[in-house]
Amino acid sequence: MPDPSTLLPMLAVLLIIGAFAGLIGGLLGVGGGIVLVPAFFYAFSHLGLGGSHVMQVCVATSMATIVVTSLRSVSAHNKKGAVDWEVLKSWGPTLAVSAALGTFVASRVPSAALQAVFGTLAGLAGLWMAFGRDQWRLGEAMPAQPTRSALAGAVGFFSAMMGIGGGTFGVPLMTLYGVPIHRAVATASGFGVVIAVPSVIGFLLLPVAEAPPWTVGAVNLPAFLVVIGTTLLTTPFGVRLAHSMNPKPLKRAFAVFLTLVALNMLRKVLGW
Repeated sequence: MPDPSTLLPMLAVLLIIGAFAGLIGGLLGVGGGIVLVPAFFYAFSHLGLGGSHVMQVCVATSMATIVVTSLRSVSAHNKKGAVDWEVLKSWGPTLAVSAALGTFVASRVPSAALQAVFGTLAGLAGLWMAFGRDQWRLGEAMPAQPTRSALAGAVGFFSAMMGIGGGTFGVPLMTLYGVPIHRAVATASGFGVVIAVPSVIGFLLLPVAEAPPWTVGAVNLPAFLVVIGTTLLTTPFGVRLAHSMNPKPLKRAFAVFLTLVALNMLRKVLGW
C-alpha cells in the first residue's frame, strides 16, 4: 500500500495538472500531451517519484489519456462531418507502425534523451504557434507517396517519443498542404487515436523501476484517472472562454510559455 504522505500530494498536484490541461485545451485547441508531459515531469520529479525513468512514465501516462480524449474528439468532429477519412485511412498504417517504433525506442533510451527530444520539438511547436502564418504552403494538396509515408512516419515516431497526439504536428502539416484548419484539427484528432493505441500497448509492457505508486508498466493509473476526470470538467469552460474572448493573444502567450518550458527542459538535460 503506497504511503499516504506520498500519494496525497501526488493526487493534489495531478488535480491541478488535469484542470489546467483541460482549460488550455478547450481555450486554445492544443493537444493535452504538450501540456501533460512537462507537467507530469516537473510534478513527479519535485515529489521524488519516477527515478531514472521518470520521463518514460510521463510519456506513457500522457499517451493513455490521449486514447480517451482523441476517441471523444474524433467522434464529436465526425458528427459534424469534419473528419477527412481518406487522409486518415491513407496515413493511418504508417502512423501506427512508426508510433510502435517510437515507443520501442523511447523504452530503451535514457530519460534525458526523451527530455531532449521533447524540449527540442516542443520549442519548435511553440515558435510555430507564435510566428506561423495561415497562408504558408508546401503544396496545394496532401502529398502522394513516398512523401506521404515519410511525413506520416515522422509524425508517428516523434509523437510517440514525446507522448503527444497527432495535433501538434498534424494540424500545421495539413494546413501547409492547403487543408482548411477546422478539417485539419478534426482529422488530426483521428491521428491521435492511431498513434496512442499502439504506444500505450507497448508502454504497458514496459516495467519501470522506482515508478510512482500504482503504475502499470510505465502508465501511472492515478495520473491517468485524475487527469481524464478533471479535463472532462474543465475543457467545456475553456471552450466557453474561447467563444467569449479573442484567443489569439492567449495563444501567443501560451506559445511563449511552451517555449520557455521546452528551454528549461533542455537546460536540465545540459546540466545548467
